Amino acid sequence: MSTTDAPGRGPTVCYLTKRFPRLSETFILDEILGLEDNGVDLRLFAVADPEEATVQPDVRRVRSTVTYLRSGHGGAGAVRDDLRFVRGHVRLLARHPIRWIRTAARLLGPERSPAMARHFLEAGGLALEMDRVGGDHLHAAFAHGPASTAYYVHLITGRPYSFAAHAKDLYLSTPEILAAKIAAASFVLACSHSAAVELRRIAVAHGGSGAGVVHAPHGVDVDRFRPGPGGTDPTDGADPDGPVRILAVGRLVPKKGYPTLVAALAALAARGVPFRCRIVGGGDLRDELAARLATAGIADRVELCGTRTQLEILEEYRSADVFVQASVVTEDGDRDGIPNSVLEAMACGLAVVATEVAGIPEVVADRVTGLLVRPSDPIALADALGEVAGDRGLRAALGERARGFVVDTCARSECVRLPAALLLGAPAPVPPVPAGTV
Repeated sequence: MSTTDAPGRGPTVCYLTKRFPRLSETFILDEILGLEDNGVDLRLFAVADPEEATVQPDVRRVRSTVTYLRSGHGGAGAVRDDLRFVRGHVRLLARHPIRWIRTAARLLGPERSPAMARHFLEAGGLALEMDRVGGDHLHAAFAHGPASTAYYVHLITGRPYSFAAHAKDLYLSTPEILAAKIAAASFVLACSHSAAVELRRIAVAHGGSGAGVVHAPHGVDVDRFRPGPGGTDPTDGADPDGPVRILAVGRLVPKKGYPTLVAALAALAARGVPFRCRIVGGGDLRDELAARLATAGIADRVELCGTRTQLEILEEYRSADVFVQASVVTEDGDRDGIPNSVLEAMACGLAVVATEVAGIPEVVADRVTGLLVRPSDPIALADALGEVAGDRGLRAALGERARGFVVDTCARSECVRLPAALLLGAPAPVPPVPAGTV
């Protein structure tokens, strides 16, 4: 008997992400915890273990164990993984011959690529794992690889699936393939209004309606992320004549706009504005940023702090005066959605200076809950940082309104109710195609 038929129980939802647990993907961890707290019966799957040295403490609160599709060891381990997936496809071909042949044929058309072939292969293993755990519905945490694997599981087995779209996974996906995944999904979660608009645009451009796209923001834990002893004025108790304390949080990747930030900080220094800046996050651009800071002559004022856990970052927010998000749109089209760090900083009562990219203006209203500037414009960013650096009253007012906005509209305990409700009401599996039909 399917779990959907059991009295008093909702569907068993298999939740697929790329790597879990990742230190930087706190929004995935928080969503999993929120779904479990709202009664969703989850079974967690990840393509691989990131094997990071530091893990968020809240990972221990996750009730579901994690099943990894790939061993992550490469070489002989990867071969063994692929052979296991092939064995899964042999069984699926026997169970769903028409569906399997139709799905495999798609790899000869627009979906033909090494990446899509890999996701098709992985679908063989995941489909059988869903049988093992009694999975009724498959939800992919990202619109690229995880959603592709889920899409193939759906096409082969008829099991319903859904997926979420955020930033890179949306903006760097092939539109035609993304439109096919949207059309086949029971629903699609978009973490920002701008992402929802883009998903619907792609769907309509390829003959669909986009009706299943749902705006479902992540939100933030407003009970954890709250101002420290100084209230919504984080400068309370600090030296009023000391340097303004600027904080940036995010991976050291191109779309975060750190070169723009370094140039803006150099301009502040040239103007004689006293400041200290901490950049929290790890990534491939660390050496490049260190070189830029040295060249700009501000390496003594800016610290590259590396990765931190969520609780450690909370203390960073509470020790700062201003939060800066210098996001840009990269040459390949990648961009942020609504960075969780922006919402966390706002919840902590920080004045936020950010760029007008993707979903950021949905939460940072210029001169209401923060200051907004054009992306890739270090002078405009320096002007805004200089303004809040020199006006403690403005910082306090922006921080207070930012905190109020997040509490009223972005509390995670409320935001998670929508995806939980959708998953709890996940539709029944699609009946298999009768043998012999076309």
